[in-house]
Amino acid sequence: MISAKDIARAADLLHDVVAPTPLEYSRWLSELVGGDVFLKCENLQRTGSFKLRGAYVRMARLSKSERARGVVAASAGNHAQGVALAAQLLGIKATVFMPHGAPIPKEKATRAYGAEIRFVGTSIDDCLRAAREFEAETGAILIHPFDHPDIVVGQATVGLEIVEQCPQVRTVVVPTGGGGLIAGIAAAVQRDGMPIDVVGVQAAGAAAYPASLAAGEPIQLEHMSTMADGIAVGLPGKVPFEAIQQYVGEMRTVSEDSLSKALLLVLERAKLLVEPAGAAAVAAVLDEPKRFKPPVVVVLSGGNIDPILLMRVIQHGMAAASRYLSLRVRIPDTPGGLATLLTQLAAMDANIIEVLHERISETLNLDEVEVALQLELRGEDHRDRVLASLTANGYTYTLN
Repeated sequence: MISAKDIARAADLLHDVVAPTPLEYSRWLSELVGGDVFLKCENLQRTGSFKLRGAYVRMARLSKSERARGVVAASAGNHAQGVALAAQLLGIKATVFMPHGAPIPKEKATRAYGAEIRFVGTSIDDCLRAAREFEAETGAILIHPFDHPDIVVGQATVGLEIVEQCPQVRTVVVPTGGGGLIAGIAAAVQRDGMPIDVVGVQAAGAAAYPASLAAGEPIQLEHMSTMADGIAVGLPGKVPFEAIQQYVGEMRTVSEDSLSKALLLVLERAKLLVEPAGAAAVAAVLDEPKRFKPPVVVVLSGGNIDPILLMRVIQHGMAAASRYLSLRVRIPDTPGGLATLLTQLAAMDANIIEVLHERISETLNLDEVEVALQLELRGEDHRDRVLASLTANGYTYTLN
C-alpha cells in the first residue's frame, strides 16, 4: 500500500517540476452545498492536467539502461502530454498511442513536447493493447496512465497539497477514470482523528468502477459512450483498485447533461476552462449538493479541450440548463404571420438566435407554414413561460 513516506518522496522529486495548483473558493457552489466549497485547479497545472505528476515520478525512477530503451504510453491526450513533457525533461524518447478522434489541441501539445504519436482504435483500451505490443516488440518501457505504484504516488501529491491548503477539509470529490488520481488522493488525505470522505465521480456512459467494486475485482466494460474522454476507461487498474477499495467511500456517476452543465457553470461562474472529464466532480455536486459534507474540495482534473468540442458542449450545457431552446412552430400562412410570432416571442424576452421559414412539407396543411426557431432563454422558469405563451396564443409546436 502507498505510505506517507512514498508520497513525501514523490513530492520531493516533483519539487522543481510542478507548481502547487491554486485552491479557489467557490461562492456559488458553497451556497448550494450550505458550507465552504473549494476548487482544486489541476486544470491550471503545467500541460493542463495532473498527469505530469505521475508520469514524471515513474520516468525519473527508471534506470539508465531503461531510459535508453525509450518509453511508450497510451492516452487520449492528458497522460500523453505528461509523458511527452517528462520525456523531454529527462532526455528520453517517447512514443504515444492515441485513439482516432483524440482532441486536436492534446495531439498538437504532445507533438510539441517531442513525442512521436501513433493513432490506433477508438478508446484508451485499444491504445493500451497497441502500447503493450510495442513494448514487447521494441523493449520500450510502458508508462501506464494509472496502473503503477509510481503513477499513483505521483498523483497523490495532489492530495498532499489539498490537506496543506485546506487543513479543515471533510470531503474531496474526484473525477475518476482508471483510478490513479483518486487512489493517490485518497491515500494522501488519510489522517487520524479527522476522517475525510473521498468520493469518486465517473461518467455514466463509462463507469467501470461501480460494477467492479461490487464484484470485488476490476471488471471490463463492454462499451463506453461519453464526451469525457479523459475518464473513459473500460477497465480499472489493479494498483489503484486496492487503494480505492480501502479508502474511497463512494463512487457516483453523472450524465452527459450534468457534465455539460457543470463545464458551462465553471466557465461562467469560476472563470475557469475545464474539459468534460475535469468537470465531473462539479457535476456530482450540482446533482446532489446536500450530499457532500463541507468543507468540500472539488478537483478540476484537466482543462485540455478542443475548441470545436467546447462550442458543442456549451450549447449542450445551455440546452440542459433550459437556456437554449430549439423548436418548430406551426403558424397560419397569411401575411404577417411570422412577424406576429416573432413579436410575441420578443415580448416574452426570448432572444431569437436563428429562424428558418419552411413552406413546403408533406406534413403541413395548405394554409400553414412551419418555423424552426433557436432561442436563448434565462432558465427553466423562462422556458416554461415561453412555451405556455405559445400554447395560450393558439400555436402548436414540437421540441427538437
